[in-house]
Amino acid sequence: MTARLRADLVCGLGLLTRLPTGWLARDGLPYSMTRSIWCWPLIGAGVNALAALAYAAALRLGLAPLPAAGWCVGGLLLLCGGLHEDGLADMADGCGGGRDRARKLEIMRDSRVGSYGVMALVVALLVRVTAIAAMPGPIALVALPVAGALARAAMAGVLWRVPPARRDGLASAMASLPGPALLACLGLAGALAACLLPGARAMTACAVAMLASVLMCRLACWQLGGQTGDVLGATAVVTECAVLTALC
Repeated sequence: MTARLRADLVCGLGLLTRLPTGWLARDGLPYSMTRSIWCWPLIGAGVNALAALAYAAALRLGLAPLPAAGWCVGGLLLLCGGLHEDGLADMADGCGGGRDRARKLEIMRDSRVGSYGVMALVVALLVRVTAIAAMPGPIALVALPVAGALARAAMAGVLWRVPPARRDGLASAMASLPGPALLACLGLAGALAACLLPGARAMTACAVAMLASVLMCRLACWQLGGQTGDVLGATAVVTECAVLTALC
């Protein structure tokens, strides 16, 4: 792996997960969040693959599918630090509780979680746990990595299509995406889906992810006038829920 690609991977891992990256960061190269988007699907697939292996191990030990899926999702939250779920809760609170765009954005910056955020988190966790539990173990082993890859590609799609809602914050720092990195991100997500799933299921998963991304783009523009880091996290969770539902 070249030093530049390793720097992108370190940046992507630090941005999307809570995994240690010090062992990779040894070249002293400057990090670029926008350039790192090419590896987002790879990181999403890798993290979800670890969760899928935990699910398979739990089934192997004799756990019923539902509690095994619960522990699987719990491990996923641990690996990613609940970053995307935090964005979902903040966006739900802002869109549900604010009367205008300024107030919605103000609520989203509040660290406290309100009733809309709690409801959104409960639904998202229930959907993922029940969708995974409804799959036979071998299917979950491939469906989870595909859902993780497509969810992160959907985040890049929102970054590409929707302008920042604020002049500061994560989203504003990533307002301009390099074309090659974006194409690599979308192509890698599609390639992972095509390699891990049969043709019809791969097409279904990609179509559902694209639809979820478009809906989140429209919602962000309508409610907030643009996207924020919270919108990106919410997009990842919604897309993952939608893909897992379609594949179960």
